Amino acid sequence: MRRPAILDTFPETTRTSLTADALSGMTVAMVAIPLSLAIAIASGADPATGLITAIIGGFLISAFGGSHTQIGGPTGAFIVVVYGVIAAHGYDGLVIATLMAGLILLLAGFLRAGSLIAYIPEAVIDGFTMGIAVIIGTSQLKDFFGLSIDKVPADFLEKIPALWAERGSVNAEAILVALVTMVLIVLFRRAAPKLPGLIVAVALVSMAVAMTPIDTDTNGSRFGDLARTLPAPKFPEISVARLQELFPSAMVIAFLAGVESLLSAMVADRMTAGKHRPNAELIAQGIANFGSSLFGGLPATGAIARTATNIRAGGRTPLAGIIHALTILIIMWLVAPMAGYLAMLALAGLLILTAWNMAEPHKWRAQLAKPRADQAVLLVTFLLTVLADLTIAIVVGVALGLAVRLRRRQVPPADWTPREK
Repeated sequence: MRRPAILDTFPETTRTSLTADALSGMTVAMVAIPLSLAIAIASGADPATGLITAIIGGFLISAFGGSHTQIGGPTGAFIVVVYGVIAAHGYDGLVIATLMAGLILLLAGFLRAGSLIAYIPEAVIDGFTMGIAVIIGTSQLKDFFGLSIDKVPADFLEKIPALWAERGSVNAEAILVALVTMVLIVLFRRAAPKLPGLIVAVALVSMAVAMTPIDTDTNGSRFGDLARTLPAPKFPEISVARLQELFPSAMVIAFLAGVESLLSAMVADRMTAGKHRPNAELIAQGIANFGSSLFGGLPATGAIARTATNIRAGGRTPLAGIIHALTILIIMWLVAPMAGYLAMLALAGLLILTAWNMAEPHKWRAQLAKPRADQAVLLVTFLLTVLADLTIAIVVGVALGLAVRLRRRQVPPADWTPREK
């Protein structure tokens, strides 16, 4: 079924449910703002693009999606892909790839491909998620340790030796600031999970850094003032050659957006005993990515952590996601200049903690107890993600995973007929 969930919930809206959704949406917005800024920066994009994606993508995903509680926006899983596309094809290339990904997701939703998520082996998803987590974490080591290296190589095998060569410039103050940010985020999450502790932690650390002689970059000093309004929508310049060049990147973006969004919706279903509509969710992802690209935003998808925060804060209908997007828009308009004071060290600590959570260490023991074939698929996907390319990792991982599934189901071999010579 491709009917948006909001059409079912809106007629049943009451003052009580609207209040709960409004409070939840505003809470999630406070979590989404620093995350969106940090994800955009780590992706090699302007910080404002993170907020644009959270506003446009988040609004459209909630308005057209098949989940009652899904929260959309930029996510850490896209950092590697976005960084690579920008480095190879420029930011305009990313915009075209995101637009194409939106069209691919729309087509997938209309063709009812949402149920295919069940056939992607979990080991593949775990493998490339852990690989992405490693890449994100290592990308923040320069800021985390306060290293004096000017430019960090993008390739993992070149990055680690380059960072190690600068080990003599490690700054103890930088490490302390980043660690304090991480500790505060964890403490707020455990002590007051319903409150937006993430933005409070980043803001407190940034204020403390501003009042001390610690020499560190801020969001404003590195990237300039943050825009206070959304840009006008603009259709990118497209040519056949450009479409052919960016098609592989668009496929990866579409795959990641579809998989992460559907996984997030499944997590939301378990938390609320609900049932999402996978095809409507894919259509919403398509509309959101198409819309985000028109405003120069990043790829958007359902965000598992923000969706869980929404549910814990009391959100139960898509109105919470819409209010979350509108809250970010209002805050961007009112207090955008204040984002310039956020310390890059605090954002580095936030992203390293995000990478740690993406790796899901609580699942490692269970993964070690799985069959050797599953472990091999996970390891191959992980290594290819870190050392080679995410596209190769996905293709090889899915192929190996499906081969393992076919073997376990004891599918008889094909009855080949010898070709006549």
